[in-house]
Amino acid sequence: MRSNAISLSNGQGSMSGVMGHGGRNDPFWTRNNDELFRALDAKSDGLSEDEAGARLIRYGPNLAVVSVRRSLIAKLLKRIAEPLVAILLIAAAISGMTGDWLSFVIILLIVAFSIVLDIFQEQKAETAVDALRRSVAVSAAIRRDGHVVEHPVRDIVPGDVVELRGGDLVPADGVVLASRGALANEAILTGEPYPAEKRPGPAESPAPADAFNALFGGTSIVGGEATMLVVATGSATRFGEIAALMQEKAAPTAFERGVHALGMLILRLTGFLVLFVLLTQLIRHGLSLQSFLFAVALAVGLTPELLPMIMTVTLSRGAVRMAGRQVVVKRLSAIHDLGAIDILCTDKTGTLTEAKIVHTGSFGVDGADSAAVTRLACLNARFASGMRSNLDEALLAVGQADDTACRRLDDVPFDFERRRSSVLVEAGGVCEMLTKGAPEALVALCTHVELADGSVVPLDPAMRTRIGALLDAKGRQGLRLLGVARRPMAADCTRIAPTDEKDLTFVGCTAFIDPPKPSVTAAVDRLGQAGVRLKVISGDAAPVVLHLVEILSLPASGVVTGDEIAKLSQTALAARVEEVDLFARIAPEQKSRIVRALRSRGHTVGFIGDGINDAPAIHMADVGISVDGGTDVARQAADIIMLAPDLGVLADGIAEGRRTYANIMKYVRMGTSSNFGNMLSMALASLVLPFLPLTPVQVLLNNLLYDVSEIGIPFDEADKEDIARPMAWDMGSVLRFMLVMGPLSSLFDIATFVLLYAGFGVGVDVFRTAWFVESIVTQILVIFIIRSTKSPWMSRPHPILVASSLGALAVALLLALTPIGRVFGFVPLPPVVLAAIALISVAYLVMAQGFKHIAMAPGRPARRRRAIA
Repeated sequence: MRSNAISLSNGQGSMSGVMGHGGRNDPFWTRNNDELFRALDAKSDGLSEDEAGARLIRYGPNLAVVSVRRSLIAKLLKRIAEPLVAILLIAAAISGMTGDWLSFVIILLIVAFSIVLDIFQEQKAETAVDALRRSVAVSAAIRRDGHVVEHPVRDIVPGDVVELRGGDLVPADGVVLASRGALANEAILTGEPYPAEKRPGPAESPAPADAFNALFGGTSIVGGEATMLVVATGSATRFGEIAALMQEKAAPTAFERGVHALGMLILRLTGFLVLFVLLTQLIRHGLSLQSFLFAVALAVGLTPELLPMIMTVTLSRGAVRMAGRQVVVKRLSAIHDLGAIDILCTDKTGTLTEAKIVHTGSFGVDGADSAAVTRLACLNARFASGMRSNLDEALLAVGQADDTACRRLDDVPFDFERRRSSVLVEAGGVCEMLTKGAPEALVALCTHVELADGSVVPLDPAMRTRIGALLDAKGRQGLRLLGVARRPMAADCTRIAPTDEKDLTFVGCTAFIDPPKPSVTAAVDRLGQAGVRLKVISGDAAPVVLHLVEILSLPASGVVTGDEIAKLSQTALAARVEEVDLFARIAPEQKSRIVRALRSRGHTVGFIGDGINDAPAIHMADVGISVDGGTDVARQAADIIMLAPDLGVLADGIAEGRRTYANIMKYVRMGTSSNFGNMLSMALASLVLPFLPLTPVQVLLNNLLYDVSEIGIPFDEADKEDIARPMAWDMGSVLRFMLVMGPLSSLFDIATFVLLYAGFGVGVDVFRTAWFVESIVTQILVIFIIRSTKSPWMSRPHPILVASSLGALAVALLLALTPIGRVFGFVPLPPVVLAAIALISVAYLVMAQGFKHIAMAPGRPARRRRAIA
């Protein structure tokens, strides 16, 4: 791939990687402009059209987002190759060849529905990339041959000089050459809602958040004007890197891994059983068509035909329930994955805080609360002209400005060169200038301070040091501060200018905060009790994040910064993330690195984000979560969208996901153990009986009726123990359940065989009918025992499950015990045989209640699953 950057680094590893002058590999915003002009062979009046054309050929078009869509055939083949789908398709083919057209159609419809739904959901990532493309500018004003001309953004090359005005989208990455109050909205990259001041540099910090002289593609100019030297274009920009991360292939989710593992388990068991039956039949009777059909019927019998339908209905039920809690589920399997997460990563703004600025009070030079400082700040906000910031709006909401007592005479509006505003007011014949702005810069203009008792004293070095320490302490609490100063003016003064902003008296600061949500502490406590650990990933400085965690009393330990992460390999990061809960000054691409590192350690990870900068991490997580007010890109990349950004709602969703998992596992345990037991019984019986215990059609009928009895499982409730902790698909526990409960049912099947064949000496048709009845009765009634670890009378099934199970049992008995069943080879049973079957069934159910505690030993927690590569 061609690099769209010339001999420079953006500090994030996404550019050319070619070293800069002097062997340096510093971010471009830490270089001075003269050095950049030389490195880029550029001029302040722009490139020539010929040179720009040559560079366009050499470095490629400025396209940060290139959509890569796979063909429908490729998507279809990928899903057919899944073991479970392949098994079902083979089972459908076998059913068709044996004349069981009903099973053939049912299996094909279920598989087709599952595949279509899966392919439809895959469009999500591709649609997210398309949404990202819509966030990029179309044209820009570029200096070429000394003139400003409009050019398509795709034609911009490194070395171009671009002129930007308020409302323009930044077309590439570059440095500010000149600024007239330029204000950039970088929320798509940083997640922070506050506009960033942009002015010529260089910046000292390598962190993008501190790059006051850098403009990044995809951001927007919301105020003022700027001239930019383009340093990187296309995929080499930070925006391009986000697009590339969005198109990376994410590791399979917890649900996908579980289904794949189950398919492989069934495939192995089916192969073993079929080969075993064919071998024994070959030894005893020779290989016949009937023996072959019996073997393939066993294969179909082991296949969980209704599993895709059970999963879809169960997940859909979960999605409907979540919709009632104002949560939109875009990918159905995300309901399951949400229940499996043991790590939840979240940003600070909007999730832990209210995502709005409020005035939290004011303080004097001694740090004590001061209503007088608030009043002066409100007067300044009320009378200052020009653009009002969100801090001004927060002050005006306080309503402490005494407008009636004061009269505005003049003002000097805020600008980014001075970083302050001043107003001239008159009250009772006394004129005074009130100045509000960045505290450090304002203190530098002051010669005196006003104490709490109203006295004014000189601002000596010791006092400056104390004020500086006070400002640092407040900043570490996550407060945004505005300094307030005053200066008496002559009684006849009617005009002020920036030159009057001197010899000021510093009176204190007014403070603002994005307030923490009151509900967060209780919600995080709920998550902790559910086995979910919270990790906060923020673009704010470490002291701000630590203070918020302290206020909310969150159980968090350890902090690591983006600068530290940049120095760690992926392996080292994977070890570090285990012990750290707080991540500060994190860049967008580092968020996805953190998620990838957590998943590589075996965790199931959820990520909450709302900005374009969060999209790669949302894409990389097992469960990507966004909010209704998030960007289009974030919402398109997400699996789940919360209409209200409330962690309490998410805790409800996790419980719903675990209920869904519990019901899916009920079907898996019931279906695999019952089918395995039946198939094992028939395989063993074929060794000693001179006839097949059931015909192939009877085997398939038994399997179909049992599957129908389980269609009520998606509506069943889960025990509290089932939703207490995150659980992963554990094929070891499935196999254990199968190997305990399957052979247990086979023991009673064999007892039935002996009683029928040796005890009663019944004929072939009576034998098959009796064993069919015993098999279907025990299979269906045991559902009410093994659906829960509790006793059947302690955990009651849902009425729909009761209806589906007993309804299927009634149909089975109607077919087997009435003349209707003759078409399937069934005959009437003597009363003594029916009585014996009833006694065997009761004995089996009693034994199943006793043995289920061994078979259903606690499953493997989600954390202990095998780590993914």
